[in-house]
Amino acid sequence: MIRRTVRDVPLVTIALLLSLYGIAIVFSAGQTDVPTLAHHVWRNQIVWFALGLIGAYIVSRASVRLLEWAAWPAYLFTIVLLVVTLVIGQGFGTGASSKSWLVIGGVRLGQPAELAKLTVVLMLARVLASRREAPQSLLQLWLPALVVAVPWLLIMAQPDLGTGLVFIGIFFAMLFWAGVPWPLLILIASPGVSLILSFSTFWWGGWFLLLLALVLWYRPFLAEGITLVVANVTTGVLAPILWDSMAPYQQKRLLVFLNPNIDPRDAGYHVIQSRVAIGSGGWFGNGYLEGTQKRLAFLPEQHTDFIFAVVGEELGFIGVSVALVLFLLLFLRIVRVAQRSNEPFSGLVAFGLLASWLVHVIVNVGMTLNLMPITGIPLPFFSYGGSFMMASWLAIGILLRISSEGRGQPGQLGI
Repeated sequence: MIRRTVRDVPLVTIALLLSLYGIAIVFSAGQTDVPTLAHHVWRNQIVWFALGLIGAYIVSRASVRLLEWAAWPAYLFTIVLLVVTLVIGQGFGTGASSKSWLVIGGVRLGQPAELAKLTVVLMLARVLASRREAPQSLLQLWLPALVVAVPWLLIMAQPDLGTGLVFIGIFFAMLFWAGVPWPLLILIASPGVSLILSFSTFWWGGWFLLLLALVLWYRPFLAEGITLVVANVTTGVLAPILWDSMAPYQQKRLLVFLNPNIDPRDAGYHVIQSRVAIGSGGWFGNGYLEGTQKRLAFLPEQHTDFIFAVVGEELGFIGVSVALVLFLLLFLRIVRVAQRSNEPFSGLVAFGLLASWLVHVIVNVGMTLNLMPITGIPLPFFSYGGSFMMASWLAIGILLRISSEGRGQPGQLGI
């Protein structure tokens, strides 16, 4: 096992700044004029932050080779946890009707899906790295697809659409980093695009013609081409059936995304209050701890899913920009770590973790601005949640290990 001291100062510094910024906002979210459940959660967040630091240090001392060996048993363990959660799990917050939390004896132990994000990245990286060259056909992608599909199906059965989107982002990002041709990536994603565009015959028809042109140009195997065409037609036909099978609250979230005012007192309430809070912040905000929407508890889930609205209301455009710049620096740093990794497995793991956080940031920030449907997805290092904070810092520990075993001196690399 490599004992080289981990010295990726930029990576640790950015992660620490994000965490401390997040804890400050969680504290502010609990300072309201009416009693809320968020009043004391900042203390728990600090505890989980400390535990996360310990976990990150422990993981950073393990070699990348050990992480690769542990990918398979860790993956199986999380599959078992997801199955157990599907049986006895409970929901909270914006996902109250789901079964995403593992609860035993009335005590919330955490969300196994957060751990699954890490283990799926490790397992998918192991599968892709074992190949001498990148997959060039759909048939060659069956095993990577299976690795992601099993936990994805279990999570969607909870149901947890937000976390499901994260797994899709991880899958496509890691295929891209592994060298899968971009036309093949589009072909893989085509049934999902057909499902989204099926609400309009015009748009779906235009997309289908583009798909046929891409199939003729890329020239996959005949069976694969036929399968893709049939899959796209099928998803277009099944769209109404899938819509009817969705839970009522999920249907409302999608409808509210198109027009929040159709249900302003219920499903549209969250995003309306979020936009009011962010819009009132202006350039410099209303002042730390002084957000009106927050203090009157008009903003639902202000310490978890909608914590970004608290940033916008109290610290304004400047505070929002600082948060987003920190995330950008983190992502650029991880790309640098992936580029300087010594082996395919390390680079794939780093890029997979980046994809996970990127999807979280895009969807969470987007839903607070009504640019994305409300999916109950937290903001990394900001949203209150022990299992998410712990998983995020375990990921930092993995990245530190990869950085320390990469080319050059990690502590001296520029962003």
